[in-house]
Amino acid sequence: MDDSEKNSDEDAMEVEDSVSDAKKTTKSKKPKEKINRIELIKCCTFQVYVPGVSRALKSGEEWEYDPEAYRIFHKFESDWPCLSFDIINSVDKDDSSMTLSLIAGSQADSRNIRNNQLYVMKLVGITPIVEELDDSDDDYDENRRSPVMHCVSIRHHGEVNRIKATNLGQSTVCAVWNSFNKVQLWNATNALNCINNLDSDAKILRKSLDEKPLMSFESSIDGYGISWSSLKTGRLASGDKHGKIFIWTMAEGGTWTVDQRPLVGHKGSIEDLMWSPTEEPLLASCSVDSTIKLWDIRVARKEACVCTVSNAHASDVNVLSWNKYEPLLLTGGDDAVLNIWSLKTIQYNEAVARFKHHKQPITSVEWSPHDSTTMVASSEDDQITIWDLSVEQDESENLKGVPPQLLFIHMGQNEIKEVHWHNRYKGLLVTTAVTGFDVFQPCNIA
Repeated sequence: MDDSEKNSDEDAMEVEDSVSDAKKTTKSKKPKEKINRIELIKCCTFQVYVPGVSRALKSGEEWEYDPEAYRIFHKFESDWPCLSFDIINSVDKDDSSMTLSLIAGSQADSRNIRNNQLYVMKLVGITPIVEELDDSDDDYDENRRSPVMHCVSIRHHGEVNRIKATNLGQSTVCAVWNSFNKVQLWNATNALNCINNLDSDAKILRKSLDEKPLMSFESSIDGYGISWSSLKTGRLASGDKHGKIFIWTMAEGGTWTVDQRPLVGHKGSIEDLMWSPTEEPLLASCSVDSTIKLWDIRVARKEACVCTVSNAHASDVNVLSWNKYEPLLLTGGDDAVLNIWSLKTIQYNEAVARFKHHKQPITSVEWSPHDSTTMVASSEDDQITIWDLSVEQDESENLKGVPPQLLFIHMGQNEIKEVHWHNRYKGLLVTTAVTGFDVFQPCNIA
């Protein structure tokens, strides 16, 4: 279904390329006989399938997952779609088994608004795909061990617009923007302990906990922008649809104060926020007003905006991400463009790189935590794209409609909202969409 094969009575797709990993072939002349992979390759002509460039799926066609395109691939769902999540960094007792812990917030439909939940989940026993498959093995799916999902839910009032987690000492705390104009802090430690103390071989666990928020800050309107500082323990920034950014500070005893003098300057909704990973007082924000702003919170509020990038995108700037190795900022907008800005030249309003592959608004971007040149993006065109800026143009391998820096395209989900790298497992990605979660590691991302 992702980076995959397309099936219909007239076309079959075969993974052979690391970019979209999809090829087009003609109908087999022996429909009633089993044809192995080698025979199929010999008798068919392939061409690279490029989403948005090649033809769209025909009626009755759908994406099929090809295990040769991935080292790891799993899917799972929650009771209600979760359009925001965060990966929880934890040290597992057993390093021999790959596990994934995350927290997500649901968006139940309007008739079930009171049934929204915060889901604390742990995927246990994530196993790599067998590297060499026997083409005649019909029992591959049966022999492949699926991971076990453990889930603890916490009742939450309202839809979750955005959720971000951080570790504060021995506790895991998450900040939540909800649809009732509140930013709330929740302690997820009890839920994590409940999951971690369960035998990894136990059956699926589903349990509910009755928790109350540690703190609640009510705004005049809801919002999306929220970010924990990685350099200053307990520091949080939240931005609302009125363009106001509030700074939270953790005091002794695990309490927080919110500065009632917001950072102002944006003329529209704050869509995303992120603290600098290298300079403690520096904060970046982006907005529907098409601008990016950099703030220095050491400066008086009226002068705190130290840089404004006007018309950073042709319309709304939806998401941003700091590079923790280089002074680079990545942004994605409603114009379906990915822009990269150097902090050395950003004041000149010129991006140092621009990529136009996606056909619909960008919904999420993130630099890899493991190297300085790799990034990932998601879009409303239902594609996840992975890029490497270090790749240079090679005319001998030039593929029409595909930038040379584009390494991989993952597909198969509908209405993708967020994608995040795992900090511990290099190349492992998690995505969320209306159709559920995907966990995958591409074959060409080491």
